[in-house]
Amino acid sequence: MRVIHLLRKLDPAEWSGTEVAVQRLFHGLRDHGVSPIAYCPRVNGDEASDPLSSSGFEVRRFKAFVPVLGLSKERRQQLVSVGGNLMSFELVPSLWREREVAVVHAHTLGRLGGVALTLAKQRRVPFVVTIHGGVLDLPTELQTSFNSPLGEGWDWGKFFGLLFQSHRLFREADAILTCNEREADLLRSQLRNKRILVQPHAVPTDIYGEDRRPAARRAFPEICKSKVLLTVGRIDPVKNQGWLVEQAPALLERHPGVLLVFAGPCTDEPYRLKLQRRIQELGLVDRVLLTGGMPSSDPRLIGLMQSAEVLILPSLSETFGLVLLEAWAAGTPVLSARASGPAALVRPGQNGWLFDLNEPAAFHELLDWTLAHPEQSREMARRGAKLSEQHSVPTLAGRMKVIYERLIEEKHALRDYS
Repeated sequence: MRVIHLLRKLDPAEWSGTEVAVQRLFHGLRDHGVSPIAYCPRVNGDEASDPLSSSGFEVRRFKAFVPVLGLSKERRQQLVSVGGNLMSFELVPSLWREREVAVVHAHTLGRLGGVALTLAKQRRVPFVVTIHGGVLDLPTELQTSFNSPLGEGWDWGKFFGLLFQSHRLFREADAILTCNEREADLLRSQLRNKRILVQPHAVPTDIYGEDRRPAARRAFPEICKSKVLLTVGRIDPVKNQGWLVEQAPALLERHPGVLLVFAGPCTDEPYRLKLQRRIQELGLVDRVLLTGGMPSSDPRLIGLMQSAEVLILPSLSETFGLVLLEAWAAGTPVLSARASGPAALVRPGQNGWLFDLNEPAAFHELLDWTLAHPEQSREMARRGAKLSEQHSVPTLAGRMKVIYERLIEEKHALRDYS
């Protein structure tokens, strides 16, 4: 079974949650006899070094661009980094040349997703779309910013959106996959009689069993004499590292030996610069460490998780919270903002804690308790690890294969009937 997976981005320098989820899905599908093929935009760096290519998977690159005239270079790069509504003239013929395609699976919406939908309809094969970042399950302010006009430039790519019917992506899909039940319920309320399924992301728990702390200490010697408070995620306003920086002065007053570590690639350069300026203004240069991006299986990142006193997730929006499962697998306590994904995973007082971003005092109390009760906190992490084990790569990839098989069977039945 050959399955095309269309991605909005696959950049080794900006490897984050979506790429990690797809990478693990590919490994699981291959073990189940499925041949996944990745289609993704070209990048400027060393494309051959991406973890999919390095693992022997077929990766097809195409030229993509932001079809907007008059955009500043900075804004254009920002849109590319976050996988904005891109377009490609090369993608259509490249996809059409693929033979023996059983399923087309889009991990992106917009114009690129519309191209994938068009190919699937022409080939009369199932079309599956996975929502990774949330569509309806978003805070109001984020929905407003995502749906607002660009504010500069002329979007001449709207014609291609109409041509490939990207606005009908969900209505035409044979299956819509989300990673949490809330997103699924919101979609079901708008798309009656549509197959909308919850398909969580997977965690290879075995990679967290080996002690990788020495690798982290060699790479980041600053952690050796500090209590590490770790945040893992791309440097981006949605991940909200700035909120934690604002809490740092009060936090350090209570816990002077603490080091804040932000591990993740930068996908918003203006935000990173703003973050660093604020760190300097607050006199936190020696108390905050930005590591840059690392693959999820990197011993340095695993070692950071194993070294951390607690993993803190201050995101404005988090539709799943894969990093929480990873932290639990590494034996690390978790403390997360109350977004829909973490709220579905964390049982307060049992396997972790949830806090509200508009109640920083409550956050400090929970953090104080976590640092003051290390044994109880680690026991909570062990309970969380049992949940991580339920999200194994083989199990979730097997579920995906079953979805593909059912869709193919239904498509064949429709062909025979017609």
